[in-house]
Amino acid sequence: MSFSSDTKREICQKLSTRAPLQYSELYAMLLLGREFTSRSIIFKTENEDVFSHFVFLISRLFKAKCEVVAPLKGQSGRNRAFTVTVTSPEKCRKIFEYYGHEDRDVNLRVNRANIDDEEEQRAFIRGAFLACGSVTDPEKAYHLEFAVSHRNLCMDICRLVDEIQDCDVSPKLLTRGGNYIGYIKDSEQITDLLTYMGAVVASMNVMGTKALKQVRNTANRRANSEIANLQKTASASARQIKAINKLKKDGRYNLLPEELKVVAQLRYDYPELTLRDLGAKLDPPISRSGVNHRLEKIIRLAEED
Repeated sequence: MSFSSDTKREICQKLSTRAPLQYSELYAMLLLGREFTSRSIIFKTENEDVFSHFVFLISRLFKAKCEVVAPLKGQSGRNRAFTVTVTSPEKCRKIFEYYGHEDRDVNLRVNRANIDDEEEQRAFIRGAFLACGSVTDPEKAYHLEFAVSHRNLCMDICRLVDEIQDCDVSPKLLTRGGNYIGYIKDSEQITDLLTYMGAVVASMNVMGTKALKQVRNTANRRANSEIANLQKTASASARQIKAINKLKKDGRYNLLPEELKVVAQLRYDYPELTLRDLGAKLDPPISRSGVNHRLEKIIRLAEED
């Protein structure tokens, strides 16, 4: 099961108890299914939970008899699909007209008369997500979308989501493969919308994954910073020891002032230590900048002919 499938299962398990909410939820699924006209109603989905949910709602609310085509055992991917067809043309007409649509409608749009209050808006958006929505596993990316075949219908869905009062969610629009996609990439907006639709577990999983990612990223940044500092210390130490060796080879090492000679010997004995740690070994201790000043002086002396 994918993260998106698990999310839809969670939503399907929380059936709206009030009939008006069930009608709103079914309305979204009809609009965003395969076909919704006065002569034909076909709903298609790859998700078995969504399929069962749709059959339950349309049978209960409209007593509609349906022909069901299930995928063959072992089928997967795009070939795996459940298709539900309302068999009675008269029933199709009654359902179509119930939701206020007419044959003369040029394009299917969301009939806002079917969404009277905030709870019906919530139910409609739940149904829309079940019919054409998906959400990416947060381990991979933060992405939730509604894929709709008609631009105006997609814009209607995005507008309804944008109007939610309980959370600040603003879908953006793009086209992909002939479909219009209303999508969200902000992790907080995704968790808000999932919670709004009733997918609380999925929402918590997104939040938990984000928190773990932040911890890992912080740990990685610290590790990378420490590695960079170690590399920087090693590079500087090698340069300083090279200068000390040159002075010893030239016979000038013993001519160094005692304060430089002490620091040079410490660096020679402890090539892995930072400047601050070297300074702490002196008696009395000196600052990091004091150690650096003395080592830089040694380097300049070594570079002199």
